[in-house]
Amino acid sequence: MSGNSSTFQDRSDELVRSISQTMTEKQLTLSTAESITGGLIGALLVSVPGASSYFKGGVTAYSNESKEKVLGVRRRTLTSRGAVSKETAIEMAYGARRLFETSMSVACTGIAGPSGQTDAKPIGLVYVAIVTDADSSVIEKRYEGEREEIRKMTAVDCLKLVLDAAQRVKQG
Repeated sequence: MSGNSSTFQDRSDELVRSISQTMTEKQLTLSTAESITGGLIGALLVSVPGASSYFKGGVTAYSNESKEKVLGVRRRTLTSRGAVSKETAIEMAYGARRLFETSMSVACTGIAGPSGQTDAKPIGLVYVAIVTDADSSVIEKRYEGEREEIRKMTAVDCLKLVLDAAQRVKQG
């Protein structure tokens, strides 16, 4: 993706415009809880005019302490499953949704490298979670690439998840 920054920008802009239109039409609201992406998802959302009609805010919770204190991730989850786990991702999403009182929230946690990996949790392992009024889900992803590429791919997949969830919401 290094040489494809315009492709990333084009793809993310297209997704955000679709999210904006769908969320606004259906009167949905969104919040984010970001770790691996460090605020990139929020930055992408607000790069398109009109975000304030649906995007209520986000938390960049990079440390375990902030995951626990701000988002309400249980200490037991962090110690038994780790910061990079499906359980942590879903608790982050529920925490942001509760904090911002939104109809949906997306969260991501992972290992972008170049360090921090273990045999069980390699560089490129990412968990993306979405919580809506109707349901919740977590997806495990395994990316290859440099740190910035992994962060960008994670952000795009979070946007895709938001758009998919918003499109599934029945209007009315």
